[in-house]
This record gives sequence, C-alpha cells and structure tokens, in this order.
Amino acid sequence: MKNLSSWLIALFAFMFWAFRVIATVMATLGTEFVAPPTDMTMEIVLLFITFICICLIVKRSLLSALIYLIAHGMYYGIYLYQNIMSVINGTVDIDMYMNLFIALIGIAIPIAALFDVLLDKNRKAHPTDQKTDWFYKNKDFDRKLDDRADKNNYRTL
Repeated sequence: MKNLSSWLIALFAFMFWAFRVIATVMATLGTEFVAPPTDMTMEIVLLFITFICICLIVKRSLLSALIYLIAHGMYYGIYLYQNIMSVINGTVDIDMYMNLFIALIGIAIPIAALFDVLLDKNRKAHPTDQKTDWFYKNKDFDRKLDDRADKNNYRTL
C-alpha cells in the first residue's frame, strides 16, 4: 500500500467499522443511537467478517476485497433498496434518510476497496522489493568460491 488513496480507503473502512461497533453496542444496551442495526445477529457476524477483510485488504488480498463487497452488499443492499423504495413511495421520515445514508456508505466503501485492489499496479507486476533486486538478481555480485573458501551461503534469501 504505497498510495494515499489506499490508506484513506482502509482508514474510512476502519472508521465505518468502529461506528457500526458502537451502534451495535448501543443497541444491545438499549440506548438510542443514530442508526441502530436492523438485524442484530447479521450485524455481529458482519462486524467480524469486516474486521478480518479490512486487515487482509491492507495486505492487498483480492479475495478479501471481494468477500468484503459481497458481505456488505448482501447486508446493506437490502436496506438500501427498501429505503429507496420508501423514498419513492413518499413514506419517509428522518430515520429512513439516515439509514439510507448509512447503507450508501456501507456499499460505497467496499466498492472503492475492491477497485483499489484491482487497479493496484504493484500488486502483481512487482511482487519483490526493487530496492534489493539489483543485488539478488544480478549475477555480477555473486562471489566465486574456490577450494579454500567455506561453503556458507553468501546470499541471505
């Protein structure tokens, strides 16, 4: 992760995860919060999946970014559709707008994370470190051994 955009996406994903943890804890305590979870069991499962996926997205794992998008799409996609339909029908209140906003963020961050991992040029093109390739991939720096030399490995990798 060498780009600022990659770090910002990971930071926003972690902040949204922390927001949802706080919302879930507040809902279990019975305190009113901005956007309470609609399905408590699925929210808790999603929080664990999200934490693991965010940690692996930082490591540039394409599979974790895809799992992150699918899990959030299945959870927030349903509520996004329901809230949009209620806005179209005209049966809205301020809570529905807040749930719509949370669902939009819940879908937008995983899409951005997936595109960030997919469009990362350094993920597959240069899997090794270029700072050390000049030595380890260059045969001019190999030491020549003779019969008096010890048989230790002079390269560390």
